[in-house]
Amino acid sequence: MSTKEVFNEIFEYRGGNLYWKVSTGPRAKVGSLAGSINGKYLRTRYKGKITANHRIIFMMHHGYFPKEIDHINGNKLNNCIENLRAATRHENMRNCKTNGKKTLTGCKNVSFEKRTASYVVRVVVNNKLTHIGTFKDLELADLVAHEARNKHYKEFANHGY
Repeated sequence: MSTKEVFNEIFEYRGGNLYWKVSTGPRAKVGSLAGSINGKYLRTRYKGKITANHRIIFMMHHGYFPKEIDHINGNKLNNCIENLRAATRHENMRNCKTNGKKTLTGCKNVSFEKRTASYVVRVVVNNKLTHIGTFKDLELADLVAHEARNKHYKEFANHGY
């Protein structure tokens, strides 16, 4: 029996959530919501193994576990199948929002160079950090970074907003 079949026997998928079809313990009763938040993801314990709910849902629908699963809208708790897609590590990282603590400019892929008092745009292309351009205007640099992400990251482009 495949993992897909096993998961479909154990869980019911509804609206991005998993519900137990079988009782497996005091907290896992038929009809109850499966999983609890552990870190940033919903995870479920079954037969001693903890698995992220989004991985179970992906397997139930597609029949395989990809190396990584990307949450398209960036919300790690939104496990609707329409919000999940197979991705490489690089694709998944491209779909991350800006961490405002790490960028002084507040713009993804834009850094400020004190020596030249200019904004530098860099994106990763073919696993290498690639210089796109240098600009005196932050708004222009952000626009160029936006276009570079669209060009190189395609559907995985996340502009950090």
